[in-house]
Amino acid sequence: MMQTITPAFQQALTVSHRMAVKVDAYYGGTLTRANIPISDGAVTLDRGSKVRRSLSLTVADLSLLPWNATDPLAVYGQELRVFRGIPFASGTEWVPLGTFRIDEPSADVHRGPITLTGKSAEVAIQDDRFAVPTSTYGYTTCVDAITYLIHETDPSAVIVNATSDSRNPVCPVATWNAQADRWDAVVQVARAMNAEIYCDATNRYVIADTPNVLTSPVAWEIAEGEGGTLMSAARTMSRAAVYNAVQVAGENTSSNATPVSATVYDSDPTSPTRWGGPFGKVTKFYSSALLSTVVGCTAVAQSMLFDATAPNIQAAISAAPNPALEPGDVIRLRYARRRNLFLLQALTIPLTAAGSSSITLRGGKEDTA
Repeated sequence: MMQTITPAFQQALTVSHRMAVKVDAYYGGTLTRANIPISDGAVTLDRGSKVRRSLSLTVADLSLLPWNATDPLAVYGQELRVFRGIPFASGTEWVPLGTFRIDEPSADVHRGPITLTGKSAEVAIQDDRFAVPTSTYGYTTCVDAITYLIHETDPSAVIVNATSDSRNPVCPVATWNAQADRWDAVVQVARAMNAEIYCDATNRYVIADTPNVLTSPVAWEIAEGEGGTLMSAARTMSRAAVYNAVQVAGENTSSNATPVSATVYDSDPTSPTRWGGPFGKVTKFYSSALLSTVVGCTAVAQSMLFDATAPNIQAAISAAPNPALEPGDVIRLRYARRRNLFLLQALTIPLTAAGSSSITLRGGKEDTA
């Protein structure tokens, strides 16, 4: 959900204002270089990516080109913490954009500049594939299992259960083969508790409800015209990734449980994607060893059906940057004499004053409130 910002910050975002950026380098948890001077860069947030946050950066100071393993911009565990803020008379209000492991700095050694990329902490969990078959045996709840899987890689990681009802169901026993992707396993456990998981702007692993444009509060409004922050907008409608049935199966060989499954359909007679209507019959399939009951399969299927039947109407817009926005936020978009609600799927936050935010919105529902 959108980060907390002051009313003054919110107001400033809708008018011409100054901005500030801060990039600090850390190694082993210790600050090694504060306020790295940058000439360009952006942070991209994408709900559809396995790594929620990514960084691209240009540094003009060629003295920062790494030559040794412990240099601030080297690739041996060095991290960059990035902030964007607004200066006020009382001081600068900073909004964190993420902590990024540096992946690939490069430069012409005579002329520069240094360019580099980075990714948020999910990438470390992905890199640490299972060396041996690994099981959730002995970990009673889903949050226990997620914590175990993440802490094997990063014992200091902070895991937050931010689901609306703080749910933490019993975790069935499941086993992953050697060389399997550890982050995929974490995501599967989160899905079993009808949730999603990602690394947030403060470097915490957050277990959260799947966002719902019908029930989640509006986080931000983007509007055209005077006082609005919309600069341009394009609209695309597609059948791709739209389904009107979801079949979820649970097959757990580790616990010798009886296979279970559930199928749910878009049965709303007024829906343009109703099962058996002109749209046709398009089923999405999902299976997990972490689902052991019909009730559990049904709950997951119903959650996935909402996403599956959401109109694949994408609004690609350019707007004044709001660094507090997060993928999954509900956005009210006022444009072309319409007022629609969308889920924020992806956005790019520029790290220079000249840039605007590129935002992808998905779903689309007329706002009648």
